[in-house]
Amino acid sequence: MAAPARLPGPCSLCGSTTGVHPDGAWLCAVCGWRYGDSPDPDLPRPVVEVVYYIRYDRRVKIGTSRRPRQRLASIRHHELLAFERGGRALEQQRHREFADVREGGEWFTLTADLRRHVSSLRGRDDPWSRYARWIAEALS
Repeated sequence: MAAPARLPGPCSLCGSTTGVHPDGAWLCAVCGWRYGDSPDPDLPRPVVEVVYYIRYDRRVKIGTSRRPRQRLASIRHHELLAFERGGRALEQQRHREFADVREGGEWFTLTADLRRHVSSLRGRDDPWSRYARWIAEALS
């Protein structure tokens, strides 16, 4: 794949300005959307449920949302750690996995095990970039 470069303008899907130019077409380097294509405004925006991991001090909230930007804007936190594609069933599974470090509700102590799990989800990706790719895939 070609080296990332600056797109001629922002991606119409995620707003990124970084792209790649393989085979003569610009693609967004973040979400993979073809530059110049616009999502059909007559179609509803796809719903991509995520399990989110946010940190506040030494605690992590494991929650779920269909609209993560809106949801995270309403919760006091220091850092978005990761997203995992899935809904309520996956969230409940994670709550069971980390039940021994639950502080109350959906908040958990940030232990080494929980930190490893979050790291395995994140990889090298920014969580918002991963979410943008999932939206792009759903629109394709």
